[in-house]
Amino acid sequence: MTAAPVPATKEPQAPGGPAAPQRRGIVGKSLGPLLALPGIVWLLLFFVAPLYVVLAVVFGGVDPIFRTVIPVWNPVRWSSEQPIYVLTHIVGEDGIFGPALLRTAVYVLTASVLCLVIAFPIAYYVARLAGRWRGLLLALLIAPFWISYMMRMLAWVNLLANDGLVNRIVSVGGLFPGDTVWLSGHSGVVILGLVYGYVPYMIIPLYAGLDRLPSELIEGARDLGAGRWSAFWRVTWPMSRPVVIASILLTCLPMLGDYFTSDLLSGSPQTSMVGNLINETVLTPGQTGQAGAFVLLVLIVSLLPMVYYVRSVQRADGAVV
Repeated sequence: MTAAPVPATKEPQAPGGPAAPQRRGIVGKSLGPLLALPGIVWLLLFFVAPLYVVLAVVFGGVDPIFRTVIPVWNPVRWSSEQPIYVLTHIVGEDGIFGPALLRTAVYVLTASVLCLVIAFPIAYYVARLAGRWRGLLLALLIAPFWISYMMRMLAWVNLLANDGLVNRIVSVGGLFPGDTVWLSGHSGVVILGLVYGYVPYMIIPLYAGLDRLPSELIEGARDLGAGRWSAFWRVTWPMSRPVVIASILLTCLPMLGDYFTSDLLSGSPQTSMVGNLINETVLTPGQTGQAGAFVLLVLIVSLLPMVYYVRSVQRADGAVV
């Protein structure tokens, strides 16, 4: 007597039938471009289009009668007269723009270093050592963002006035003269104003980066016999280097175009920066193209540290992998 044949069982199919994996693959491929579309549109509208307008102004012309700018939208008809004028007046006997550009580089580098010296210890303490006081300290660090940059600079104008609080303090006891005119072209005042205005923009990203450092590596270095300073220089500092570079970029790039600080805390041509040159040429009839040339020059200079940052991040990721 033979046993009855067992009917073959069908393997369970994926929900949606055999075509479901194929549909999921199509959706997965189209999801990335769809998510990137808003960002691409944003960049096209608010970066590429304004940049092309600047190029059309820089390589355009000037009305000979009304001295108004005439943008040239066709790149074939662009003229390099205004950029060449700016480049030929940076160095040499006609280098009227050179001192302001050099002064900008010195001011920005000095202020960025001072910001780092102030911001790194504060960010490190809040991220690694603050404990239960972290929330309060973060609130205090975010508080300056609720006050406009102009109001903070105007407060320093009052403090540094001839009869301001600074002169009153330094004249206590008669050890220092109390009639120092601080707001009359002092480079140190402008640099300190930049530091005061931009140091919060360095503390916050430094805190975010230091807070994400793996504690296991630091504790491992201490367990292997490294001292506090040795563990910092051999473990913490190399891991925090990318975020330090990013924080410096976030502060020094806005400083390159800053003109408000010098206008308020100095108002003297002896402390003018490239931002002041841009502001003056924009307000002068017939020189808008020169202002655009300065903007392009600042943009090109800004690209160099950004490329270095991208390469350093790529090297760090490669080392981790």
